Amino acid sequence: MKKFVPFGILIIVVILAFAFPGNFAATPAATTLDKADIAWMLISTALVLLMTPGLAFFYGGMVNKKNVISTMLQSFVCMGLITIIWVVFGFSLAFGEDVGGAGLIGNPASFFMMQHTLGVAWLGGTIPVILFAMFQLKFAVITPALITGAFAERIRFNSYLIFITLFIIFIYAPLAHATWHPEGIFFKMGVLDFAGGTVVHMSAGWAALASALYLKKRNEIPESHVPARISYVILGTGLLWFGWFGFNAGSALGANELAATALATTTTASAAAAMAWVFFDILRGKKPSALGACIGAVVGLVAITPAAGYVTVSQSLIVGIVAAVVSNLVVIWRSKTEIDDTLDVFPCHGVGGMMGMLLTGVFATKSVNSAGANGLFFGETTLFVKHLIVLVAVSAFAFCGAWVLLKVTDMISTLRVTPEEEIAGLDISQHDEEL
Repeated sequence: MKKFVPFGILIIVVILAFAFPGNFAATPAATTLDKADIAWMLISTALVLLMTPGLAFFYGGMVNKKNVISTMLQSFVCMGLITIIWVVFGFSLAFGEDVGGAGLIGNPASFFMMQHTLGVAWLGGTIPVILFAMFQLKFAVITPALITGAFAERIRFNSYLIFITLFIIFIYAPLAHATWHPEGIFFKMGVLDFAGGTVVHMSAGWAALASALYLKKRNEIPESHVPARISYVILGTGLLWFGWFGFNAGSALGANELAATALATTTTASAAAAMAWVFFDILRGKKPSALGACIGAVVGLVAITPAAGYVTVSQSLIVGIVAAVVSNLVVIWRSKTEIDDTLDVFPCHGVGGMMGMLLTGVFATKSVNSAGANGLFFGETTLFVKHLIVLVAVSAFAFCGAWVLLKVTDMISTLRVTPEEEIAGLDISQHDEEL
């Protein structure tokens, strides 16, 4: 019976598509729409989507050769599954009308099946609702894909699909609503998250830690782990860095000076973090490595994400360097524990996201973005304290929530592959394919 359920769900989606054929606008789009902003956001949306295949290469190159395809597919499949969820009701949960005035979740009926998305601008701005929905979809796609590095090489594919479905509904959507919706509880508090340090990276990082602890260590000795293709990692890093310009600069929601600033801070922080990781490795007596440079670059991208549109370019250097050193130290600590976070998702994305959130509270300035606030560096403590409080709250919510969802998923469908399947490799045991 279980094998009929996934396709049965698709049949329900088809029926819903017939019942809700779309919001055909009777009048042209609102006059506030701006062609330049629309063009930039179309490009940004495509750039952010490119990050998920980039992540597939980034993770795929790090695992054992017998798990490359399965690891890459775990990222790639998010582009399919999460898109369907988002179109049906996911966007509504994240950005629909606030339910009950609590600022925690949106009404799933607000944009159900993408209703009410044509002929109107998002929040009276310069881009249509449908474009904003598609831009935000790409954020929702990559977030669960980020988690996969923590449980790589030991999770059943079918169970993984169940888990990421639950994650998007019960963790990602509430955090997106709370942080980015005008009625969201964090938004009204004045918390600044320009492009997803809290919503994307902290949620994925804490869920990754919960996953690594829940699924326990791999049967094969992690110390014997040999990356399959370092060249894949380099390619993936390049694609991620390129796509991240849409991720951060696109979050300005227009072709404007703020987008240019976000693009500049993104470039600078990532470059600084890449070199900081390499130089810190040299300081520790290690040889400079391609893997280290790539990981450092991604940590810098992660850390600057919440701050990209709120800090100066020179201060983005500090963000990148500090985040790289702290994440490197956490990787060293993690390697001495029993935590088998396969690809160090928590030290890089979780810790990187937290460092970015805290440093936003330090270096944010209204001189860059008048809609923001001044941070600790400029003599004001309010923003930093708010970020510290929300950091603890989000960390607890993401970790505990993910643990519950892992347990629920395990009850529905066993999460971990058998020892025999793990030894054979997930490419063969889960997909009947091999590199």
